[in-house]
Amino acid sequence: MLYFLISFVSFVILSKSFTRKPHCRGDSGGESKLVSTWFWGNLPSSLISRVKKGSVIGLSFLQFSLGMPLKKKSLVSSKVGNNEEKEKNMVSLLDLPDLPLEIVLEHLSPAELCRVGAVCKSLLVRSRSDYLWQKHMERKWGKVIGAVAYRQWQCHVASRTKEKMFSQSNQRGIFASLQSFSPFLWLKSGRGKGNNKLRNPLPEDSIMALYLSLESGKFWFPAQVYNRENGHAGFMLSCYDAHLCYDSRTDTFQARYSPNGRWTTEENIQWERLRIPPIDNSPRVLYISDCLDELRPGDHIEIQWRRNKEFPYGWWYGVIGHLDSCQGYGSQCLCHKNDMVILEFNQYSSGSRWRQTMINRKDHREEGNEIDGFYGGIRKLHSNEEISTWKSLWPTKTVE
Repeated sequence: MLYFLISFVSFVILSKSFTRKPHCRGDSGGESKLVSTWFWGNLPSSLISRVKKGSVIGLSFLQFSLGMPLKKKSLVSSKVGNNEEKEKNMVSLLDLPDLPLEIVLEHLSPAELCRVGAVCKSLLVRSRSDYLWQKHMERKWGKVIGAVAYRQWQCHVASRTKEKMFSQSNQRGIFASLQSFSPFLWLKSGRGKGNNKLRNPLPEDSIMALYLSLESGKFWFPAQVYNRENGHAGFMLSCYDAHLCYDSRTDTFQARYSPNGRWTTEENIQWERLRIPPIDNSPRVLYISDCLDELRPGDHIEIQWRRNKEFPYGWWYGVIGHLDSCQGYGSQCLCHKNDMVILEFNQYSSGSRWRQTMINRKDHREEGNEIDGFYGGIRKLHSNEEISTWKSLWPTKTVE
């Protein structure tokens, strides 16, 4: 992608050479604007095409970023004024207008943005833009980082900021007392020297800081995991809340679950087993169902379930079934008019006590017992994507 930048600058050089030519008489201003608009509008696609074909100039990024002289138009020239000619022909990445420079930076990967930021202070500021990093966040993390995770990140940032302020306050107090003694005067004169690289720390509340914290696995974020504990039969077609961290070496996640004050862990979790919590609700709080009156046989649902009242809820996939008293299907089915609703969990065998349960749509809250567990709130699934995800996780054999 750095070669993309190189090719971009070569086009800019070429465009500048065009603008040095004398204009023709007539509507030259209008033609110039049209050429300029066409040039910048078509530049990104043409450059990307050239990069894919490998048609780039083999120069180092450092050379052109610091400024590179153009080739002289004539080999026979006087040495007088050589330096002036070089200064006029020097082209830097920072000489680009804001719009084309932003276009260049938008096409860089996160790793390349980090390298660009090491060139100079101006590029450092631009390469840390929330606008640029938000796109990378959405592209890689958009399906697993939701509102709950962002709130936890904000709390994390606030906590870090408070710790730093407290630490700096203590250090200032210690330095103030030490500097009053002559043996420690070197502390005052020596501070700040050779530390220029540390004067532009990455803002804690930036999107870039969040992205890098996720990539490095330093930030544990809340999300939900399908079929926890590597598809253990006791959790088949369920989705549980967890705290996760990313392992960039394996491109997988580690999860920590808290069933009842004791953390359990799971490793090597693939991306497709994660999702953003669909309900902004604590896993220990009953979800108030808003779809009970419209449930009909064949509807796809998720329902909260927990083994006992000391445990958090998980979400379990099921479908609405027909009542035993139902005399027909389609237009002849009247199950939707009955207060009682059948919930079926067809991943279990027909003889399993987990295969089916019944609720009352008029007064359903949490119901159950210590043997069969407790059933909570119900979500009706309207999204084909959600339903397809559940079906893709279907076990290869029926669970007993």
